[in-house]
Amino acid sequence: MIEIGIDSFASASVGTDIHTGAKSADALEHLLERMECADKAGLDVFGIGEHHRKEFLDSAPTMILAAGAARTKRIKLTSAVTVLSAADPVRVFQNFATLDLISKGRAEIVVGRGSFTEAFPLFGYNLHDYDAVFTEKLDLLLNIRNNETVNWTGKFRAALNNQAVYPRPLQKQLPIWLGVGGTPESFVRAGTLGLPLMVAVIGGETHRFRPLVDLYREAGKRAGHAPEQLKVGLHSLGYVAPTTEEAIADFYPGYAETFTRIGKERGWPPVTRQHFDAQNSAKGALLIGGPEEIAAKILRHSEALGGISRFSFQMDNAALPHAKLIRSIELIGSMVMPLVKG
Repeated sequence: MIEIGIDSFASASVGTDIHTGAKSADALEHLLERMECADKAGLDVFGIGEHHRKEFLDSAPTMILAAGAARTKRIKLTSAVTVLSAADPVRVFQNFATLDLISKGRAEIVVGRGSFTEAFPLFGYNLHDYDAVFTEKLDLLLNIRNNETVNWTGKFRAALNNQAVYPRPLQKQLPIWLGVGGTPESFVRAGTLGLPLMVAVIGGETHRFRPLVDLYREAGKRAGHAPEQLKVGLHSLGYVAPTTEEAIADFYPGYAETFTRIGKERGWPPVTRQHFDAQNSAKGALLIGGPEEIAAKILRHSEALGGISRFSFQMDNAALPHAKLIRSIELIGSMVMPLVKG
């Protein structure tokens, strides 16, 4: 059964007054309303990303998730992703264990290195240590999850000697997923550790990730992990409207502006309508359309990857009005999910 969810980067209000207190407060209130809506609509999971940039308000994701926990009843609450390289694993565990207690067992963590690098200089880390820092901190986080009293030594953090870490979560074991992009080593790492995998596919054709997913499953099998432990989730840009034409008309202008702006930082060409249409084609990574079309595409992507356990829509990066995002969540719950889950 495929879980369906929403991932949000807590986009700030668009405009020159992007970070006035009132605008930011309104944007966060709307985000919490969307979390409530997703819960009431029957969605399975809601994720909050982590960024340290002007256009996002998710620099403290567990604060947002905790506020959402107080306003929801059943939906799982996760990060999307926690930038573990720039955080202390002890504090990450404590924050999410506390969230788990507040939400009565609904917390999860997706850890990763993040697609932006601003957290490294902000928190005093060297980009040359990009992978080594993450590897070490993931090892410590898993150690804390599995042991109430920790004995651990590393290079980038002080050692822990018979140190107990509290609080402990309500769940017997706090779920930790590994968020990955397109690096084969990351897929192998997740499989070797037996961690569920969240694959971010925001461009290209989803089926091209199948060899990497196969690497993950093969690594997990070699490490002795049961197949049911090796879950695969998919995070993609998506938006649902009553019709495909309306969905594209709503989504494309903001998408083009956002990814053209990000592209200037990364050396990408400006977004064109031709590029967008290619990305939103039958095999493309974008899921912008009407309910029936999007449900069919989720199932098609699942088949292409050998089966997925979770699909998360990332829809609030196209400057869409709050009311349209609410409508999209309701359509996902009332029309897309029944078609996907059968």
